[in-house]
Amino acid sequence: MLSDIELRECYFSRQKTSYVRDLAEFVFSKRIILGDLASKSDQMIREDLITVKGIGNWTVDIFLIMALHRADIFPLGDLAAVKSLKKIKKLPVDTSNDKILSVSKSWRPFRSIATMLLWHSYIQENNIKF
Repeated sequence: MLSDIELRECYFSRQKTSYVRDLAEFVFSKRIILGDLASKSDQMIREDLITVKGIGNWTVDIFLIMALHRADIFPLGDLAAVKSLKKIKKLPVDTSNDKILSVSKSWRPFRSIATMLLWHSYIQENNIKF
């Protein structure tokens, strides 16, 4: 296992170091079995992962999209996706989460793909370089 110093050299904050250690403890103690997650429903995965300190809905959403390739996830907590959606749909800045979810429902069952397009739009609009 990496030391705190080694994790800081990988740009982990103290807080993130604590979170990754908590996740490791869940995996080592088999409270979460990573190999079993792919066969579970999105909701079951969310319920399992959200119990780990530092993992919230956004983290679960991104894990579902990027690691498990789930096709129908809209990460409501993702600032870039939400900002891009508001701009494209010409929605006011203070649009409620319920309204945003309502708009995203029209993209079922491919909301993850729509999210990737929203991210691309956000990157282009803001001239972000990697």
